[in-house]
Amino acid sequence: MDEFRERDLSAARFERVNLQDAAFDRVDLVNARMHSVDFTGADLRAALFRRTRLRGVELIDVEISGELSNVVVNGVDIAPLVEAELNRRMPERAKMRPDDPAGFREAWAILERLWEGTLARARTFPEAALHRGVDDEWSFIQTLRHLNFASAAWAGRMVLGDPSPWHPLDLPWDEAPRWDGIPCERDLRPSLDEVLAVRRERQAMVRGVLDALTDERLAAEVTRTEPGWPRLERFPLKECLHIVLNEEWEHRLYAERDLNALQKED
Repeated sequence: MDEFRERDLSAARFERVNLQDAAFDRVDLVNARMHSVDFTGADLRAALFRRTRLRGVELIDVEISGELSNVVVNGVDIAPLVEAELNRRMPERAKMRPDDPAGFREAWAILERLWEGTLARARTFPEAALHRGVDDEWSFIQTLRHLNFASAAWAGRMVLGDPSPWHPLDLPWDEAPRWDGIPCERDLRPSLDEVLAVRRERQAMVRGVLDALTDERLAAEVTRTEPGWPRLERFPLKECLHIVLNEEWEHRLYAERDLNALQKED
């Protein structure tokens, strides 16, 4: 099997090449041109399609999960349609983009209530199942570890100013760089209670931020330039909190989806 690692193949031309079952990891395809390409059975994860044009495509039995903005299909921007349908199915979802302190506090209370139900359901499974991923996704426990990381990053570091708010069990996203001082041990197998002990602390931290939130504070910008992540200048504090809400909302849906799959397996 040929392997290409740390190679610059920019401007290369592939014609009548068989790449069936090939694996691409951290590959830069910016401005690539593809013609008569067969993606049958392809599995694309963490892919960025900004300013991408697809012409003459056939989308049949295709599943897309991700962030949609200005996605035009046959002349129709489908992103607002998808948003409206998701909010119709889950009315509380519309409350996850609040504009005022009271709205943020209401959204967080909704999330804590919903997560309590998901956690109660997860506890009905053997703990070994909670370490098992579905379709190469994170396990239930890994999902909680990632949410701990997200709260630490966007509330602990960006909002509260702690340059290193991490716990050894925190888990960044899989494609994240390996930063010095930030844990990234996907294969750890802590118990559910160990992870929940950290999670309760992080939930209390976010709740405290929101309880103290004022209109003036919500309109502020934050800057963090210390080594680590995030490193942003004059970033809206409101967006930091929106990211926390979005992470909590979306990953709970992923967790419920995977619990459904685990239940069918048993």
